[in-house]
Amino acid sequence: MSSSKEPLPAGVWGVLATPLTADGSAVDTESLARQVQHYARIGATGLTVLGVFGEAARLTQDERRTVVETVVAADPRLPLVVGVSALETDAACAEADNVLDLVDGRLAGLMVQVASPDPAELARHLTKVADRTGQGIVVQDYPVISGVSIAARDLVDAVRRVPSVTAVKSESSPSPPAVAELVAGVEVPVFGGLGGTCLLDELAVGAAGAMTGFSVPEGLLACVAAYRSGGFGAAREVWRDYLPLVNFEFQQGIALGLRKHSLVLRGLIRHDAVRPPARAIPPRMLELLAEHLRRAPGAVLP
Repeated sequence: MSSSKEPLPAGVWGVLATPLTADGSAVDTESLARQVQHYARIGATGLTVLGVFGEAARLTQDERRTVVETVVAADPRLPLVVGVSALETDAACAEADNVLDLVDGRLAGLMVQVASPDPAELARHLTKVADRTGQGIVVQDYPVISGVSIAARDLVDAVRRVPSVTAVKSESSPSPPAVAELVAGVEVPVFGGLGGTCLLDELAVGAAGAMTGFSVPEGLLACVAAYRSGGFGAAREVWRDYLPLVNFEFQQGIALGLRKHSLVLRGLIRHDAVRPPARAIPPRMLELLAEHLRRAPGAVLP
């Protein structure tokens, strides 16, 4: 199994939703392929598959293989980060082993959750996963999902102990202070997430880009490109047109359903079905979503 332990390239790594059939019982591979091809067309740096936005924790092992196989087949070029949901080392390695044979030569890193608040224990966990899989590690700090909170200084300590780490995805709120401390303390790129809610400020404190599931990734790309070319002021001018939709989508409990419905309205997937514990969306919220979407530049596809 070949592996890449080079730092992740800066830019926008699109986090893929896992489209489901109307009743939620199976993966809609046609919609998934369409989503991948859209990211390739608009110039994403790479793709993140089996992440939180991809409902990976709600998929069977066979479904995870179907998702990865579909993504690999849909585009031959974009590098991939593959998410691992389990916090325990053996289970995390088993999740990785389930799909690694499908991504040979395309894998930029395994995205592994922070599994302990203790930096020494976390470093041991990350090292074991890296050694047993032979892969580079993207460390995801997302305490709302993992249930594990770690101080930024301790995460810096852990990452510095593990040469196989290729990036950090920082999703501990408030994210700009965490990103700033990580950027100052580690030698690998740090990416923001959280639906892009703090993207502008994360870039301002040194983030390498975004790795998140916003339903109009064209906005993420535009903001990052503007920051590179014109700095904070230019990026702010671009990003303000997307912020109402960014904030609307990032509503606890219904965020996933809102984003999937947005992808349906954009013609990128066929159904907005989600699996528990994600909740159904009140009709009035769907009406508001459509209003926000109409006002986001580039959201209406030709």
